[in-house]
Amino acid sequence: MKLLTTVRSSLEKLETIFLVTFLSIMVVFAFIQVVLRNVFGTGFLWADPLVRQMVMWTGFVGAALAAGQERHISVDALTKFLPVRIKEVTAIVTNGFGVVVCWYLGSGAWRFMLDERLAGQELFLSIPSWVGLLIIPLGYWLIGVHFLVNSIVHLPGALGRKRAEEVHA
Repeated sequence: MKLLTTVRSSLEKLETIFLVTFLSIMVVFAFIQVVLRNVFGTGFLWADPLVRQMVMWTGFVGAALAAGQERHISVDALTKFLPVRIKEVTAIVTNGFGVVVCWYLGSGAWRFMLDERLAGQELFLSIPSWVGLLIIPLGYWLIGVHFLVNSIVHLPGALGRKRAEEVHA
């Protein structure tokens, strides 16, 4: 269980670094575009499509981070009044459902991305459009991995034992 906790925190750190980096780049490019347009009447043709792609990437990575912190699917009004063991079982079922949904969405997105690859279109600067779409299947699968890890983390609680995080706290 300790390995799972380590993997979970490492993924969270990597995702946070990715989000901070991408959000910083997006803000800088958006600011530069505004200044170039309003002051000089010009701009980079590729900057707007790049920022749009980065928004999609940050959205998926942000959703994965939220899933990892168990903030993605939460209905506190219902689970607030349940006994602890039932909460753990509910968390396993909810996360398990999330794994299945993310698997199917990621698989469909993968097929879509492969079709886009065959079409051979470009995003900007000779970057193929499928590269930008790659985040969709990978994002769904990453969210699914978080749901799977969360399900496993809740197993001891559902079986009446303390979770590893509670023991080390």
